[in-house]
Amino acid sequence: VTAMEMPRTIHDFGGFPKALFDVQYPAPGSPGVAKEAQSLITKTEVGLDDKWGLDHGAWSVIKHLYPEADVPVIQLSLDYNKPAKYHYELARELATLRRKGVLIVGSGNMVHNLRMVAWTQLDEPGFGYDWAIEANEKMKKFILTGDHQQLIDYGAQGRAFQLAIPTPEHYLPLLYALALKEEDEEVSLFNDKAVGGSLTMTSVKIGNAE
Repeated sequence: VTAMEMPRTIHDFGGFPKALFDVQYPAPGSPGVAKEAQSLITKTEVGLDDKWGLDHGAWSVIKHLYPEADVPVIQLSLDYNKPAKYHYELARELATLRRKGVLIVGSGNMVHNLRMVAWTQLDEPGFGYDWAIEANEKMKKFILTGDHQQLIDYGAQGRAFQLAIPTPEHYLPLLYALALKEEDEEVSLFNDKAVGGSLTMTSVKIGNAE
């Protein structure tokens, strides 16, 4: 987990427009919250990092929520060699932070297959391949009905899920968010759209905060 006072902005991607490489997001860090997260997690040994910073998995989302970069941000790495259940259970260990008012954001795409993006159809509103729509609809159903086990067992959900989740790093953050849901909290969806055939931007909100 990042634990420096002022994390640098990291552009850990390639082949995208220069404007993305020019983005700087100078939010402060929070060594104190990082240490608390470290103490809460028992499923694995958590290190405090003072070199990495905020990569695009963090700033690409947070900068739209807090454009002035005026809130402290820490970032937790994912070991995507671990099974989905491991991540779901680890996330539950962070519940204390959320109950204290720490906003926990799981950033990624439920459907994310860059190799199959229809680059010439990026401007076509809502364009999604049949398998992408199928996977996204099933995921939404499981989310809204609270059937988290089906989402944990995503590898057993058939071909559409296999195409939607060729690698898990964009999917696993969803499980972190869902694992932190309290029993009496509502779940809602927004920005529910497909892009380029093989991506979906469907987002999940847990709780009633605006």
